[in-house]
Amino acid sequence: MRLTRRYHFAASHRLNTDALTPEQNASLYGKCNNPFGHGHDYVLDVSVEGPVDASGQIVGREALDALVKQQVLDRVDHRNLNCDLPELKDRVATTENLASVIEDLLTRQWSLPARLARVRISETARNTFELETK
Repeated sequence: MRLTRRYHFAASHRLNTDALTPEQNASLYGKCNNPFGHGHDYVLDVSVEGPVDASGQIVGREALDALVKQQVLDRVDHRNLNCDLPELKDRVATTENLASVIEDLLTRQWSLPARLARVRISETARNTFELETK
């Protein structure tokens, strides 16, 4: 059985890498390379899977919500991901990398009976990224 919970957060970022020239960064990342950054209203789906227990659930919703809030939302909501998220300090702040960071943040403190199955982030109506966990 799989359960997916949906969360929302707003954050800004700038796509840029020091390995490239300013011109190369502008060509590769386009408007996402704006020197002042840009923001998104992200939609985060966290999926867990496991057997249904005696309560008829695979995991307590409150426990999952508390974990996601503490480990992820409190760290990313209304933040500049390039500056405020140390895990992205040496990485380009793409949503692909953000999904990987979120997986790591969740699994560091994971104590729920269900297994983390997927992290899915939508940054726009056209861009959604999914990370199936191991």
